[in-house]
This record gives sequence, structure tokens and C-alpha cells, in this order.
Amino acid sequence: MAEINETKYHDLIANGAMYIKDILDLSIKRTQEEQVLVIYDEEYELSRILLESYKLNFANDNNVYFVNFNTLTKEKILREIDNLNAGDLVVMIQSTNFRLDDFRIRLHLFSKKLKVIEHMHLNRNTPDVYDVYIKSLKYDKEYYHKYGHNIKKKLSNASKLIINSNDVALKVDGELEEAKLNIGDYTNMDNIGGTFPIGEVFSEAKNLEDMNGEVFIYALADDDFVIQMYEPFKIMIKGGEVVAYGDNAPEHFINIYNEVRSYERPLIREIGFGLNRAITRERPLGDITAFERIYGMHLSLGEKHTVYKKEDITSKKSRYHVDLFPLVDEATYYNRSDIQNKNELFLFKDGEYVV
Repeated sequence: MAEINETKYHDLIANGAMYIKDILDLSIKRTQEEQVLVIYDEEYELSRILLESYKLNFANDNNVYFVNFNTLTKEKILREIDNLNAGDLVVMIQSTNFRLDDFRIRLHLFSKKLKVIEHMHLNRNTPDVYDVYIKSLKYDKEYYHKYGHNIKKKLSNASKLIINSNDVALKVDGELEEAKLNIGDYTNMDNIGGTFPIGEVFSEAKNLEDMNGEVFIYALADDDFVIQMYEPFKIMIKGGEVVAYGDNAPEHFINIYNEVRSYERPLIREIGFGLNRAITRERPLGDITAFERIYGMHLSLGEKHTVYKKEDITSKKSRYHVDLFPLVDEATYYNRSDIQNKNELFLFKDGEYVV
């Protein structure tokens, strides 16, 4: 407890236990008959806080087993996993990212029909935002379902999307792909669970060339996948590709842009809307995977986006998916049913989603 005082440490554990209980009950829907295997490490303080939060939830539960990743061989961990039955739950608390040889554990778990709760790269979050991470685990089922499904419906039925950013605009003059949800609802899904925190709706242009315009970017991750904030700088998109950037673009972005462009087209693919109200521009989480759920928008740079298939992109050959975080004053759309394209509708306005 060298990094935060003891009172705050115990408050974080208590709040974490409360939010985790709702994840277990309302999202994962774990029953007492289902076994739970918690794989953890204690290399980082936030990891230890989460571990204690889970222990509070599983006190006196004979179907729960805790395994320290760093004290067992990979073979023994795999045997522990193999002892589980389909429908059992595996929780992973990772200061970095657990790997077993050449594959990600989460994919191995899903292949065995196991439920998964994954906390990863906790070491990227500094002590001053531990409370943000814990709050981001809050599972407000009614809120996520209401806003998630509403935004999904709007995006999936849009014939045009406009993102106003400072004094410029980025437009998609065409339809979007069927939007996907990450709101902790796994009804009728093959895989139950995933990486937490959650809270996101995302899509992309059906025809990537339909995206044109300009937008201001205020954040992206560094080479270690830790979020860096910048004075907002402009990028210019033509035919779906980033073709230029403003004079104040940081050197890090310029280097990434040139690296992407040297290998593949610098496309803007993912159009994401984050729903997690605990994560904000004012109090960002360091880990890019968690920060992506920020209450606001994100875009991706590069050809890689395996969720949607495009005829001219080979998923195995595409390499880059760089998350960019744009300033958004308003996001509006036109409904497909409005053939005349006369009725502009709000999706995001004054820092809030319009539902």
C-alpha cells in the first residue's frame, strides 16, 4: 500500500466488490453451481485491489478457486482450466497480459465455452485514477441497455452521419454497417463475457470512401499503449483515408501515420461511441483498451478492423488499428427512411447522447 493511503485502499476494495457483484449477477449471470477460477497476479497495486474485491464476493464459496499466475507453470494453469465445465467462469486479473505460449488465454477459454471476465494491463493506470477504473466497472444495466440499443438503432438506420468538431466537420455520406454492442448483455451470444470495463457501440461506413472532411484529435496511445493527451490537432480525410494533418500535429502521431501509410492505406474504419460515464477526457485511464470506453467518440486509423469484412481488405494482411479520440461538439445523422434527406437528427449534443 505504498502508493495510496490505507483508507482509500479499503474504500476502493469495497466499491470494487459492490460493482463486481452486479457484473457477476446481472451481466455474467453466474450461478452458485458454476465453478469459478480466478487467475491473478499481485505485481501491481490495482491488481491487488481487484483481487481483494473478488475475494469479498466469493467468501465461503466452495466452488471458487484462486490461482496465482506467477506461481504455477503454464501446463498446470492449462490443467486447472481443463478441469472446468462449459458454462463455468474464469476471471483474469492481469497487471500486464497473461499469455500461454502463442495464444491469448481469453480465446482459448471461449473455445471451451467458458464464461470470461478479463481485467488487463492494469499497470498502465496510475494511482490517481484507480477510483476511475473502479467506478468504470459499475454495471448500470438499465442505462447501458437503454442508451446502447438506442444508439445502435440510430447508427444502423442512418443514411448519413456528420461529426462536428470545433469549426470543421467529418461526414459519412452513406450508410453504416450494422452497429455492434459492448454493453454486458450476452443474450443469445456464443461467448459470454469479455474485457472489462465495458460500454461501447461501434460501426463503420459500409463504403469507406464515403467518409470525407476534417476532425480534431485530442488523444491517442503511445508506443506502450498508454494514452497521451495533446493540444487538439486537425486531420483531413478524403475518400476514407487520412491525407493530411495540421501544423500542430504531435511528432508521435506523424510517426504513426507514416508507419501505417508505409504498410497499408491510412483508412478511418471504426466509428465508436463510448458509454462509460466514469471515463472522461478530464480523468482518463491510461490503458488504451479501457480508455476506448470513454464517454464520447473514437475512430480507428489503419486497415485492420476484423469485425467488418471489406472486399478489398484481407484481414490477415492488415496490420494497424490505431485508436484516435476526436473532439465532438455534435454528432447528427439522417434516417434511411427519410429519402429526401431533409430531417437532421441529433445523436450527440452538448456533451450528452440524445435519446
